[in-house]
Amino acid sequence: MFNFFKKKSPIEKLQEQYRKLSEEAFKLSKTDRKASDMKTAEAEAVLKEIEKLQKEKE
Repeated sequence: MFNFFKKKSPIEKLQEQYRKLSEEAFKLSKTDRKASDMKTAEAEAVLKEIEKLQKEKE
């Protein structure tokens, strides 16, 4: 109930951004392949940043 008071960690923020970019890429894949590829590349860059942060956390 009070989850909205909890601040998100940088990893959680990036995971949310990755999810949104992946969804956009999927929607675009049905109409504009080039734009979909660009969104997918953005999502991959975010995923690499997530992996980097997770390795630092260990």
